Amino acid sequence: MITHHKYDELGGANHGWLNARHHFSFASYRDAAKMSFGELLVINDDVIQPHTGFDTHSHADMEIITYVRRGAITHKDSRGNSGRTTAGNVQVMSAGTGISHSEFNKEDEETNIFQIWIMPKSLGIEPNWNAAEFPKTPSDDTLPLLVSGDGSAPLSIHQDARIYAGTLAAGTGLTHHIEGKAYLLVSEGDITVDGHPAKRGDGLAISDQKQITLTASADSEILVIEVPGLVEAR
Repeated sequence: MITHHKYDELGGANHGWLNARHHFSFASYRDAAKMSFGELLVINDDVIQPHTGFDTHSHADMEIITYVRRGAITHKDSRGNSGRTTAGNVQVMSAGTGISHSEFNKEDEETNIFQIWIMPKSLGIEPNWNAAEFPKTPSDDTLPLLVSGDGSAPLSIHQDARIYAGTLAAGTGLTHHIEGKAYLLVSEGDITVDGHPAKRGDGLAISDQKQITLTASADSEILVIEVPGLVEAR
């Protein structure tokens, strides 16, 4: 089953320095039918204006993944970690017992990110932050695995989840095999997912399917977030 959430129909708020669209209920946006997708609690599509950002604030017991689509995000936290993550790359933070951090767009252009929150498998873990860069070459027959909970990806989180991301050239396609349930994000371009046309900013919730077929009608960039399939929505 595939449920298509179009970008133009997402909830959100424009704060001036931040224009946010929410795939699930978040902050002042509430939709009883979109509280979460299993252990996937938050996907925010954030556009951050130049030289602005999120001042220091705290988190606990959450896996927070940031995928930078355009521009760059600069991170600093209370554990002494700092770094600048650029477009096409990813940072992960395990909040665990508690961590304070700031996230700023220090560039001279807008920064666009996907901010993803996943419930951890265990509470009270040691906080951690890490980032990695990834190749920008188009995917041939598989999407690169960027984040996982089993140590098989460059970046690790504390949950039985996986995040794949890659680019497809116009006129190409591939079949992606799913473990559990998946939420697909179209970061750029236009694709078709098992006959469902989707465009930039759209999300597709995929349940009870072992695989999906992706076809790109334009040069496209996509993410697939997989989470355990037997967890009920909160």
